[in-house]
Amino acid sequence: MSDNIIRERPRTAAATVPQTLMQALDPAWLGIVLGRRVEAVETVEVIRTVATKVRFAVTFEDGAREAFCLKGLLDVDEITARGGSTCVLESDFYGELAPIVECTVPACVVTVTDRSRQQAVTVMRDLVAQGASFCSALDAFTADDALASLEQIARLHARSDTLARFDWIRPRLSQLAEMNYVTADALQEMLDGPRGEGLPAPIRSAPRLIAGLRALAERDRLRPQFLVHGDAHAGNVFRWNQGMGLIDWQLLQRGGWALDVAYHVNAVLPPETAEREERRLLREYLAMMQGRGFAMPGDEEAWKQYREAVIYGFYLWSITRRVDPPIIVEFVGRLGKAAARHESHGLLEV
Repeated sequence: MSDNIIRERPRTAAATVPQTLMQALDPAWLGIVLGRRVEAVETVEVIRTVATKVRFAVTFEDGAREAFCLKGLLDVDEITARGGSTCVLESDFYGELAPIVECTVPACVVTVTDRSRQQAVTVMRDLVAQGASFCSALDAFTADDALASLEQIARLHARSDTLARFDWIRPRLSQLAEMNYVTADALQEMLDGPRGEGLPAPIRSAPRLIAGLRALAERDRLRPQFLVHGDAHAGNVFRWNQGMGLIDWQLLQRGGWALDVAYHVNAVLPPETAEREERRLLREYLAMMQGRGFAMPGDEEAWKQYREAVIYGFYLWSITRRVDPPIIVEFVGRLGKAAARHESHGLLEV
């Protein structure tokens, strides 16, 4: 792994957090945050989901040209802007944790944070320009791919000692279970649509899914807590120098290891591959953590926790709105079938 990718400590810039894409790509603003006079800015690609990610190239006063990627809530409505705390969380990850975690992550150049407004943007090196490629939900992993990405997750979990230092890393699962961000009626409407097609009726029940999430949160809070990525689907994995890395730290949290592992395996693999390979992959993950000195549960207890934890990823994708519909349908299908296969609701007694 290249130190250029994983060890650059970002600057913090005393600048206004931009609210629009035009403001974020303004040469004067970029000159302030990058600490060098900017002569020209070229937009390369704009990706809009909940947050906007824009790849762009900058020409500096001395003629040097560099490629960057900026991420933040840009051109969003008032309701979406309320999610700015997740951008602050990601900014804090790059400022505090990225330099010390073992997994491969993008090099963040500068963070701009307004804690009073709970808004932030991060400016990173453009991974694509450096030869990396991003994975996609629509391009399923092989079991070997999943093993490689699980190693990155294990490397992250291995720095769970940092939880004692950073109290801003919260139990996100418990917070989700208490939120009314999506009502049961709204969730049921979504599950009754294309995303729920092909799933058994009991799996498409919104009240049962919400009850399952709450039961999982209650059990998870009593288990050993790990440094958890929280959103480890295929779209948040990149390939780099024949290896893999992780992006998107807006759901970083403290929680049980199984939240990441069950979500990841069942999101990145087609259901038939997951069913065939998941116990082996789980054993490989447990061995990775044991090799790093962690006391992990035995095979059957770990398998039970894994089966229960599928509910977490299934819930996350069931409530997702601002992502391309084919991706939502694919992830809800994979994770919903996993919840049915593992009888996750029944294990959680709902």
